[in-house]
Amino acid sequence: MSQPFEIFSREPDVELEEVSAEIKRLDPDGTRWGAVIRQTYDMLYNGQQTGRYRWDQLMKTEKTHFGTLFEINAQREFEFEGGDATDYPIAGHQVDAKWSQKLGGWMLPPEVFEELALVATGRDEASVWSLGLIRVTADVRRESENRDKKSSLNELGRASVHWLWQDAPLPPNVLLQLAPSVVERIFDGSSGTVRTARLFRAAEGMIVHRNSVATVSKQLDAQRRVRGGNGGARTVLSPEGYVILSGAFHRDIAEELGVPVPRRDEYVSVKVVPAGDHSGSLIGREHWRRAAPGEEITVPAPVVKDKKGRATE
Repeated sequence: MSQPFEIFSREPDVELEEVSAEIKRLDPDGTRWGAVIRQTYDMLYNGQQTGRYRWDQLMKTEKTHFGTLFEINAQREFEFEGGDATDYPIAGHQVDAKWSQKLGGWMLPPEVFEELALVATGRDEASVWSLGLIRVTADVRRESENRDKKSSLNELGRASVHWLWQDAPLPPNVLLQLAPSVVERIFDGSSGTVRTARLFRAAEGMIVHRNSVATVSKQLDAQRRVRGGNGGARTVLSPEGYVILSGAFHRDIAEELGVPVPRRDEYVSVKVVPAGDHSGSLIGREHWRRAAPGEEITVPAPVVKDKKGRATE
């Protein structure tokens, strides 16, 4: 089937290729870009102060700031220098970073015309993000402009984006993955520790970002609501058979128990029972395995500690 327009006859864009190679060199698997986008969402939600965790809870004026925060957070993460007419140079070439919550909705100011645009989008509810590059030439942008002289990509432009990542996995927002009634129940808790315990009980086997803990606890010492030995969620949930594993200390245990492995700023809760043999994971002096659905808990879960034997957050 023939294309409605020709998109493969362009001369190679050496600058675009060099910028693309540098971005991939700095972040081969996209983990750092995914973290930048996760951070930007969470900065806007400001869950620790507001309890918000969804895009539709933001005010219109807040939503318009996403692009600016994304640009700043990316510059800090990758230590890009400040640009001249555009946001920053990458591989020695001027690049302007643009975010749109809607695929293809990037608004492009005159200063990026004929320059390279780093275009990004994402969907927090689907835990995906995309990042690409395009040279903003006259043939790829709309003829119409808004009162700020900004334009957007036309059909050819949207088809011509050089995607570095498309629908890559975004660090998940567990509060968007749970049923609304479950989330409502979590927030109904009378204290930060109660709400945190309800979160980990409901999200067994799911990645929980530390910002989700801060959102439900709504306390300055949010991560202490997790810690065991002082009335935190680990203490509350241990009699029910739950361990809460930190990506900073317990990645090996998560892998051995067969649950998603958290990153340093993430947790995963697991319901466990004694293994009775040398299967599962050695925690303390015993081996434990993940409990089967509906399996009766007769023994409290063990206390997980850091490498120095201390109770962890």
